[in-house]
Amino acid sequence: MAAIDLLLLHPPTLYDFRKRPGIHGPISDVVPSTPIFEMYPIGFASLSEYLERHGLRVRIINVALKMLKDEKFDVERLILKNKPVAFGIDLHWMAHVQGALAIAEIIKRFHPETPVILGGLSATYYHEEILHQYPFIDFVVRGDSTEKPLFQLIQAIKEKMDFQNIPNLTYRDGGKGIRANPLTYVPENLDDIAIDYRHIMKKVVRYIDPTGYQPFIDWYTYPVTAVFTCRGCSYHCKTCGGSSLTFRSMANRKKPAYRDPKLLAQDIFNISDHLHAPVMIIGDIFQPGEDYGFAFLREMEKRPVTNHIAFEFFIPPSRSRLQRIAESIPNFNIEISPESHDEEVRKAFGRPYNNEPLERMIADAIDLGAKRIDLFFMIGLPKQTYQSVLETVDYCRSLLERFRSYRKLIPFVSPLAPFLDPGSAVFEAPEKYGYRLLYRTVEEHRQALMTPSWKYILNYETEWMTRDEIVSSTYEAGKRLNRLKAEFGLIDQKTAESVERRIEGAVRVMNEIDQIMGLPDAKERELALNPDLNGRLSLHTYSMSTVCEKKELEWPTQFIRMNFFKIIKTLLTRRKPNVSTPSRAVSPQDPKCGRSSLNA
Repeated sequence: MAAIDLLLLHPPTLYDFRKRPGIHGPISDVVPSTPIFEMYPIGFASLSEYLERHGLRVRIINVALKMLKDEKFDVERLILKNKPVAFGIDLHWMAHVQGALAIAEIIKRFHPETPVILGGLSATYYHEEILHQYPFIDFVVRGDSTEKPLFQLIQAIKEKMDFQNIPNLTYRDGGKGIRANPLTYVPENLDDIAIDYRHIMKKVVRYIDPTGYQPFIDWYTYPVTAVFTCRGCSYHCKTCGGSSLTFRSMANRKKPAYRDPKLLAQDIFNISDHLHAPVMIIGDIFQPGEDYGFAFLREMEKRPVTNHIAFEFFIPPSRSRLQRIAESIPNFNIEISPESHDEEVRKAFGRPYNNEPLERMIADAIDLGAKRIDLFFMIGLPKQTYQSVLETVDYCRSLLERFRSYRKLIPFVSPLAPFLDPGSAVFEAPEKYGYRLLYRTVEEHRQALMTPSWKYILNYETEWMTRDEIVSSTYEAGKRLNRLKAEFGLIDQKTAESVERRIEGAVRVMNEIDQIMGLPDAKERELALNPDLNGRLSLHTYSMSTVCEKKELEWPTQFIRMNFFKIIKTLLTRRKPNVSTPSRAVSPQDPKCGRSSLNA
């Protein structure tokens, strides 16, 4: 087998989570992964596909998932035996900063001459600080789209060329210090980039490594997938590290880059050929305008798709838009995040609508045959008080009473955790929005992730709620909403009782941790925590399915979830990339490298 050019590693949030478990909290209850956030960024898939299409050998290894599945999995042995041209580690969200740096340090210990590359939004934000503070990181590739710059970097490493013409790259320039090349590669569309699960299937077989490519712990029993409409955003939610202003300031993106609606539909067709499971469309299909959304739906009408398709909306769509969805896709589902019942809180956060259009959308969607509607509320928002959090649960009751006969309107509540996103409006100007930022540097966030409970990991509190109140209101709201779901038949009594027991246990142990953390001596605190490290504070006890049972998130799948005949056929045939403008891979020495021609 040919040597690997780039080995992409996905880290856990906390490298030592198997040895020093704690109360990670309900930070992942409303996403498929565990609090270790073993779901690697979907950008890994596009990077691998793009680089391999242009002649490089790439492998993905989900280190976090391997550690989660096997207590004896030896990360150091894995790193020692692999000798790629370069290692790549994602630092997209700050939740991974401790794990990413720990793995990078191990790599340098065993392979001191092999370059270590970081990428992702958080790495982009902290690119210079990372290279100044952590000598085991060699490069940071910046921006939201790094396929071409990363190709050029790997080629330059292999051919021992300099790096000065590679866009979006920050690196150590010999004895001259840190050099940050201009961030000029910002593609205007996503038509030359593919999230292609067929590519991933082939890599699983090539490396005989089903867990290395597995997205999250239960994926093989619930093989949900996602397709992306865009990179960037036109909205400015105040705590979001992916808002329009954040992308502009951090990634030099002045407007979102959208995927051609025909290609987007083909992405879904490719998935439906192989998997009989839900597909999540990430990004509101109407964000670029009605023409884009309707063009996509016309494409979807060309082939029958029985998979459940979940639509994400940033603002409630009109009935006419929902009507077109219902006509095009028989099994459509809806996700929307009003964040709070309180219109003032919602407006302060950045959601530009009130309750009337939200409730009208719910009624219209039910009338038009939506299979399910998920509502997501959040705790830790501007102008949100403890009482307001509980009133959000009351609002959920009013909705469930109004739409009682539907039984597929599912509300969720979770905290804004573990961190405010670097680069978000609130992170940049916390006082302006009523926040107090507790950690700002990379090292402060890294150290926070090693504390024993999620209260101490939180990097903020607000003028309306302390960290104690954010934690307390989260568990109280979770308990009340859990009871509400049982009352209205959304979950069975056994599930409700199990969730409530976990909430009560988590609150009890959190209080014990608070008492221990109040001890004046660090060694005394460590000794007091030690008996619990291998006992009651296991990952699965009080940190998963806490404020809701994780299976509540699941959309329906067919009994046979995979089309094995089609998968085998795909493995044996040549894959045609689902792109419309295949690009020339640009050499780092090309005089046009880093200029506007790269955006073609």
